[in-house]
Amino acid sequence: MTIARVIVDVPAIGTDKEFDYAIPEKWREMIQPGMRVAVPFGPRIIQGFVIGLKDTTDVPRLKSISKPLDMTPVLNKELLRLGEWIAEQTLSFKITSFHAMLPAAMKAKYKKVIRKTDHMKLISLDDLFGGKQEIDWKEAEKRNLLPDLHKEINKGNAEVIYLVKDRAKTKKMKIVQPAVPHHELRVAADELPKNAVNQIKLLQYIHAAQEESFEAGDLAARAEVPRQTIAALVKKGILSETEEDVYRDPYKHKHFQRTTPLPLTAQQQEAIRPILETIETNIHQTFMLFGVTGSGKTEVYLQSIHEVIKKGEEAIVLVPEIALTPQMVERFKGRFGSDVAVLHSRLSIGEQYDEWRKIQKKEVKVVVGARSAVFAPFENLGIIIIDEEHETSYKQEETPRYHARDVAIERAKYHQCPVVLGSATPSLESFARAQKGVYQLLTLSKRMNEKQLPSVAIVDMREEMRSGNRSMFSKELFEKLKDRLAKREQTVLFLNRRGHSTFLMCRDCGFVMQCPHCDITLTFHRYSNEMKCHYCGFQTEAPQTCPDCASSHIRYFGTGTQKVEEELSKLLPEARVIRMDVDTTGRKGAHERLLDHFQAGRADILLGTQMIAKGLDFPNITLVGVLSADTMLHLPDFRAAEKTFQLLTQVSGRAGRHELSGEVVIQTYSPEHYSIQLAGKQDYDRFYRQEMAMRKLGSYPPFYYLALITVQHEDLMKVISVTEKISNYMKARISQDAILLGPVASPIPRINDRYRYQCLIKYKREPNLFPALKKVLEHYQTKLSKEGLSISIDVNPYMMI
Repeated sequence: MTIARVIVDVPAIGTDKEFDYAIPEKWREMIQPGMRVAVPFGPRIIQGFVIGLKDTTDVPRLKSISKPLDMTPVLNKELLRLGEWIAEQTLSFKITSFHAMLPAAMKAKYKKVIRKTDHMKLISLDDLFGGKQEIDWKEAEKRNLLPDLHKEINKGNAEVIYLVKDRAKTKKMKIVQPAVPHHELRVAADELPKNAVNQIKLLQYIHAAQEESFEAGDLAARAEVPRQTIAALVKKGILSETEEDVYRDPYKHKHFQRTTPLPLTAQQQEAIRPILETIETNIHQTFMLFGVTGSGKTEVYLQSIHEVIKKGEEAIVLVPEIALTPQMVERFKGRFGSDVAVLHSRLSIGEQYDEWRKIQKKEVKVVVGARSAVFAPFENLGIIIIDEEHETSYKQEETPRYHARDVAIERAKYHQCPVVLGSATPSLESFARAQKGVYQLLTLSKRMNEKQLPSVAIVDMREEMRSGNRSMFSKELFEKLKDRLAKREQTVLFLNRRGHSTFLMCRDCGFVMQCPHCDITLTFHRYSNEMKCHYCGFQTEAPQTCPDCASSHIRYFGTGTQKVEEELSKLLPEARVIRMDVDTTGRKGAHERLLDHFQAGRADILLGTQMIAKGLDFPNITLVGVLSADTMLHLPDFRAAEKTFQLLTQVSGRAGRHELSGEVVIQTYSPEHYSIQLAGKQDYDRFYRQEMAMRKLGSYPPFYYLALITVQHEDLMKVISVTEKISNYMKARISQDAILLGPVASPIPRINDRYRYQCLIKYKREPNLFPALKKVLEHYQTKLSKEGLSISIDVNPYMMI
């Protein structure tokens, strides 16, 4: 093939198509679809993805590929096809979809080297590498060695390593080997001068050890000699030292105790049978595993994966970012050991890159990770599992706005394998599909140890106020907290709001301190004594007097996790409290350290935001307190009741999971609301029926699909006029059955000094909708992008704010 079809790295309407480039003769054997190449585009050289090869073109004068950027494809055939599918489904550019599939290290600036993979003294390799272990890509290019090196890479004798500048350098280890035959080491030691004590000692140690190679630092420590002794013997030609690549393993200091499959309960056996049948017969099927908290969904996952590995196939397990706790990793590493790679945002860029390389080089069989792990470059998938499938974090909020569940189902169709969606509180859309038979419903209605679900008390905080209790703890919760401290049992306190106070208000003039760049109040953080905006990141020192009327009567309203921690230290000074929120878990490893402390019993109360609501399984937690069940209930979002029900049910499920029975106290100012009432009873079926009736009434999913168009600009009048034009254009192109709402100001009308207007389309079947939306994007991107106007279209949005 002499011509490459390339998608160039320019995310714009005019460039979102294939461009043909001639492949210079020297690279014709090596260029393959899925590789990245440098190509001339206008006056500059840019990166592009090869998506296909051909022999003919309509272009009269073809430009040539400047150089290849990879030796082997970074995207396989299936992922290339998937990237195009995502671009179509999410109205995004193909290049953006391809980038979403690669680790961050491969999106940065990088230096590339080609390195030998084995230690055999191959003459052909010595000629190419000039006797060195590795060669710089640019040097290989200059010396025209790439075609020959490509052959060695295909034989497995060499590999390409991306050394990412300042971000993800590959980690090196110095390896020491005898440079002379083993039996000559003794002779070499005898010939050294008598005062070279350390050198003689080291050679005698190596001779006695009878090992072929040593890690330099380890060898010096074992032989009890300084590191420079090795350097001296290398200089004399008795030892040789090479650098080897080692993976950065984020879990290398952690010992994972191997676990064996647990006997399954009758319900678990019933649930796993159809999954195993589809694995056995290579049939694609989507399962909805609906199981109460503590019913043993994870064991069903583990045993299904075991069958997949036995078949020589691979597995992807997706877990919400906040639920990807060390406990979750431990379960999979404990069962499958080094066959597991872990991908999530708390790893460094280098660690993520190394985990991705393990997958690409087929060194692991299982990937456990957050949303983007759905793109793991496996070629022989046997199962995809999405735990806590209702979690909104599975939807990406920037382009490409894909949902991991949809991507998983698309990949599973290609590989003819099952997808398992697991949850104690499935999303209404998924459960409706299970009810209609689109997904197969599997149910686990009992906890594994036959333990009762925790008893739930709903406390009306209005009554507490009337009876004179001004504290953030109801009498019932406070009594139970003291009781648990006396019994030395543990408590989880949940509040979905970080910071100290929600807002600052002057009691004389009513002034509320707002972000100067967004239409949102600033949140007070006591430890740094700052007012912060949780949207644009603006922060300023907390004022001592009112900025408007100079009054000193400033009061902090609302409650955040910092304020609760402060209150606990006053009311229960003996209680040891761990606070977990974005502020305390920002540093690498903090999340794990805090949970280890709690597990070891070094704290009595774990206080946190929604990151503690999922995935925690500690035997000593017998009380869960929800300080305010209303934080999400009154948001301008049609999913507010569903999110509240899910969060309350999930956090309640942390209590009484083992021998000790659990209790839950939910504090609320809306005790009569059905989502709070039914979460207290853990009655998903009744909640589903009631919420479906509300959705039908309001024409919302799962009865309708949604498309949200948001327009942003610094000039308010421009935003309004553009949104109106778009709204009128869309009205003329959709049927009578569709509903168009707007244009209206977004719930937060200004963020980062940019005004926001939106219109919402509710539809069932609209064949003209996607072409019309594409036209809107094309028109405004070419016409107004220079003026700083931005338009985003979110198909089936999860963030309505």
